[in-house]
Amino acid sequence: MSSSSKPFIPLSIAVLTVSDTRTTETDTSGGWLVETLSAAGHHLAEKLILKDDKYKVRAAVANWIASDDVQVVLITGGTGFSARDVTPEAVSVLFDKSIEGFGEVFRSVSFDEIGSSTIQSRALAGMANGTVVFCLPGSTGACKTGWDLIKQQIDSTHKPCNFVAQLKSIGV
Repeated sequence: MSSSSKPFIPLSIAVLTVSDTRTTETDTSGGWLVETLSAAGHHLAEKLILKDDKYKVRAAVANWIASDDVQVVLITGGTGFSARDVTPEAVSVLFDKSIEGFGEVFRSVSFDEIGSSTIQSRALAGMANGTVVFCLPGSTGACKTGWDLIKQQIDSTHKPCNFVAQLKSIGV
């Protein structure tokens, strides 16, 4: 790293799995996100599994947004079109600003992986109270696709820009 490079800043990240069927033992997507964020040098703030309930999901994410201890929220699940998929409705109302480019790029990259089925993805992201929130589909493959986009945007050393400067203070 050159002397003009910014140092890596580890962030505090909460992970939420939204599913009526996943348990701690079967939550491969949430487990993969926890392992991956830790391997990238970030800290796990909390991990939850909640059923597809708009108000419970909204309450959990609102608590993390209000917390001084969480800078990033990663949500897996609930972004499809079934009657129970409520993550976008639960979370988008909390955003101060939407990050339209995330969903657009996610679906573009995902098209190469799953073809036209990607149009059923309602992946989205936004900023709220200095917290960046990413909502991913529930499959582990989709989480891997999403992480490839997210990891650079939550890395303080990524150029030309990243979200770290926009996040609430982490005591660094």
